[in-house]
Amino acid sequence: MSITATMVKELRELTGAGMMDAKKALTEVEGDMEKAIDWLRTKGLAKAAKKADRIAAEGLVGVAVSDGKGVAVEINSETDFVAKNADFQDLVREVAKIALETGESVEVVKAADLNGKTVDTVIQEAVARIGENLNFRRLHVLDGNTVVSYVHNSAAEGMGKIGVLVALNGPEDKAKEIGRQFAMHIAATNPLSLSEATLDPAVLDRELAVQTAKALEENAASAKPKPDQVIHNNIIPGRMKRFLAENTLLGQAFVINPDLTVEQAAKDAGVEITGYARVAVGEGVEKKQEDFAAEVAKALQG
Repeated sequence: MSITATMVKELRELTGAGMMDAKKALTEVEGDMEKAIDWLRTKGLAKAAKKADRIAAEGLVGVAVSDGKGVAVEINSETDFVAKNADFQDLVREVAKIALETGESVEVVKAADLNGKTVDTVIQEAVARIGENLNFRRLHVLDGNTVVSYVHNSAAEGMGKIGVLVALNGPEDKAKEIGRQFAMHIAATNPLSLSEATLDPAVLDRELAVQTAKALEENAASAKPKPDQVIHNNIIPGRMKRFLAENTLLGQAFVINPDLTVEQAAKDAGVEITGYARVAVGEGVEKKQEDFAAEVAKALQG
C-alpha cells in the first residue's frame, strides 16, 4: 500500500511522533492507522491516542438539569461563528429544554413539539435563517439522586464547547457542592470510564497487548534482562494499574487535590459518584481540511 503524506501528517498529529517514525509505522502495518498508533506506542514513540480527542466540527453543547435528571445535547454548525449567533444559542437552549422534558433519543426529541412545530422543523427553519447546515447530532441523558452540570468554554448560560453531567448519591447540598468540582475535573481529564468495571473490555485488551509487547521489547534490548516472571507478574500488571489510574474517573488523582483519588475525595465528602457524561463539540467527526491557497489558485484558473 502506498503511504501518502496526508496519512503521515494525520499520524503525527495523533501521536506527536516524528515524520520518519510515523512513515515507518504506517509502512510496517500497511497503512492501518490504529495499528500504526499501537506500533509507535510499542516502540515508545507515541502517547496513547484517543480518537475522541479529534475535535473537528463546530457548534455548541447545551446542558439542562432538573429533579435528578440531566441532559446534554450537541448541535453542530459549519463554522465557529454560528456558536456566537444569538439565534443559534436560543435554538440550543430550547432543544436542551425539550430534551429534558421528553428526551430518550435524538429521534424522539426531533419529533417533539416546540411552539407548535416539531423540533426537526424548527432546526430546518434555523438553517434557512442562519445560512449554515445545522445538525442535532447527539443527546446524552443521565439520571441520579442528584445531577450536577458544568459547561467549559461557555458561550452563554448552559452552553459551550464541553458539557459535563455528574450523577451522585448522598446529601444533596454536599453532592451539588463537590459535584461541580468533579464535573470540572471530568472536563479537564476526559476519563474513558467511571471505573475498571465499566471500561470497554476491548480497550483493556488493546492496552494489555501494547504494554506486553513494549515490556518484552524493552527487556530484550536491555543489557540486564529481567526474568520472564518479573515481566509478566510485576512490570506489565504495574503498567496496567497505572493505565487504569490515569483513565478511569474514580482512579484518577483529583485535580483540585492530587493527593486524593476522585473516589476518595467523594468518600470524604460523604457522596458517591454513580455516573457521568462528557460531551465535547465535534467528537469523532472528521472535518475536511481545506487548502485555502489551492482553492484560490483553482478559482483564479477559472
